[in-house]
Amino acid sequence: MARLFFSYAHDDEVYRDRLEKHLAMLKNQGLIEVWHDRRIAAGSVLDDVIDVELDAADIVLLLVSASFLASTYCYSREMARALERHALGEAKVIPVIVQPCDWHSAPFGKLLATPKDGKAITTWANPEEAYADVARQVRSVVERLDEGRAKSVSPAAESPRPSTTPPPGPRSSNLRLKKEFSELERDRFLRESFEYIGRFFEGSLQELERRNEDIRTVFHRVDGNTITAAIYRHGKKVSECSVTTGSNGFGRDGIVFSFEASARGQTMNESLSVGADDQSLFLKSLGMFSHQERGQLSQEGGAELFWQMLIERLQ
Repeated sequence: MARLFFSYAHDDEVYRDRLEKHLAMLKNQGLIEVWHDRRIAAGSVLDDVIDVELDAADIVLLLVSASFLASTYCYSREMARALERHALGEAKVIPVIVQPCDWHSAPFGKLLATPKDGKAITTWANPEEAYADVARQVRSVVERLDEGRAKSVSPAAESPRPSTTPPPGPRSSNLRLKKEFSELERDRFLRESFEYIGRFFEGSLQELERRNEDIRTVFHRVDGNTITAAIYRHGKKVSECSVTTGSNGFGRDGIVFSFEASARGQTMNESLSVGADDQSLFLKSLGMFSHQERGQLSQEGGAELFWQMLIERLQ
């Protein structure tokens, strides 16, 4: 069984969760054992536990994003140690590009990245295809590791030995149980999603302005529940919006978008609410903008929907 270590920034936890689900068949078949820092028991010394697990790993997945590259711990500690072990042939490092970022010049830039062609997961038309591609490539590495171990076993070691324990009996691979999400977990996810949308808008506006000489933008955090954005071309306002949550208006139980910067949740042109399947929380739209309800949206997918509404008037 190969030991697999996730190295990731906590901003990207949603991607780690989704990828781990796509690795479920490898786990069910007893081919991998997965570890990440959310498995650390209370009272443990974090650095010590992480170092032990990293040094024991056969495969290290680097979930690469701007947040990963900006994380001193991920970049300078976990990645550096993983690449040392990769160079010594002690472990295999697999970069998984989850979001577009300047990763080609990183120390792992010469390694074969996943998904196919190093195309970031969030840029695929269907991200599930990207996760499945990563899972297939991880399986290929695991199978090669198993072949290498089999060849290294001497004939003497291959001779049967009496077993002290009986072999495991047959069992089903269908052991996953439905998760129940509390009101607290849903409220936290909603708040985290609103904060993510704020960061997404602020960064997108800055980049839009940087790329276009005739564009100026304004981003404003009105309070803890409302952000506003405006885009000007040649000094003339061409698009604006407000994004609100937790208000007494439409944003009471969700996140609402309005083309009026002063709306504060009293009017809306689209909204996001929290949904859940048997394993995870997600965002779902009301469908006012696209005239159809969107399916399961990640935090980035929800932010992208709102951004599309703001920028559409310029495009």
